[in-house]
Amino acid sequence: MADGNCTEVPQFTLAGLTEHPQLKFILLGLFLGTYTLTLVGNLGLIVLIRVSPQLHTPMYFFLSALSFLDVCYSSTISPRMLLDLPAGPRAMSLAGCLAQLYFYAAFCTAEAYLLAVMAYDRFVAISQPLLYQLLMSPALCARLVAGCFLGGLLSAATHAGAALRLSFCGPLLIDDFYCDGPPLFLLASSDRALNEALVLMLAGFNIAATSLLILGSYACAAVAVGRTGPGAGWRKACSTCSAHLAALGILYVSIAFNYMQPSSARSLRSKKVASVFYTVVVPLVNPVVYSLRNEEVKNALGIFIGRMHS
Repeated sequence: MADGNCTEVPQFTLAGLTEHPQLKFILLGLFLGTYTLTLVGNLGLIVLIRVSPQLHTPMYFFLSALSFLDVCYSSTISPRMLLDLPAGPRAMSLAGCLAQLYFYAAFCTAEAYLLAVMAYDRFVAISQPLLYQLLMSPALCARLVAGCFLGGLLSAATHAGAALRLSFCGPLLIDDFYCDGPPLFLLASSDRALNEALVLMLAGFNIAATSLLILGSYACAAVAVGRTGPGAGWRKACSTCSAHLAALGILYVSIAFNYMQPSSARSLRSKKVASVFYTVVVPLVNPVVYSLRNEEVKNALGIFIGRMHS
């Protein structure tokens, strides 16, 4: 490259969440506690489902896969963020930046598809309770989860592969707390139109496809429950669906805000706030919304604690 600021092996620096020293330590304590609870909640749920025979059903199989994804994609972002908060911005190689981008995109996309599968699972359980175990066989459940992971890997490979064609010149300061696509593309000295188009198209497709399937599944489940008339089952289904939709709303609105618009230096500050919700808050909220509010999980937890005491 002709420009003296251009380097063959570029180094990136993450700007982080804030430059205020006092606020850094407040955020460090807050996010360290959040990440610890995320690990304990999700890993604990995986173990509980594994050791509790009463939870060996398709619903909890999908929940354990969701907890695994929450641990993975939270661990892709949070440890680096926690290290950078007290120490300040540190250099990251292009390979490290692309690796973080790849794994984050893979896990986040796979989770979106898994949430759609879980909504379909709830629809089958409500509309076909007698045939539920037959329709949602272990083999089908395994294939659905594998398909979610494959979709995430292919989507991430597309973004990471397209990013390899970009050229970068200094200074290379990524105005974010992790290596995400839109702020990374702003630093490219070559044409980034293809990368931004891929983000808009793939993010738009993933959000539209999964949200339509989720909303359609819950709507059909609501119709099926409504035919039985008001009752305990109706109230329980409404409570469950409303909690699930609230958690999904946080995830999808924040992701859509970040990716369903062209990259803009003026909007990156507000995008950081949205990023915190789906990289830090959602992995913590998911086990509470989808599992710990469930009576079966509470009973299984009580039995497990009783066994540990005895």
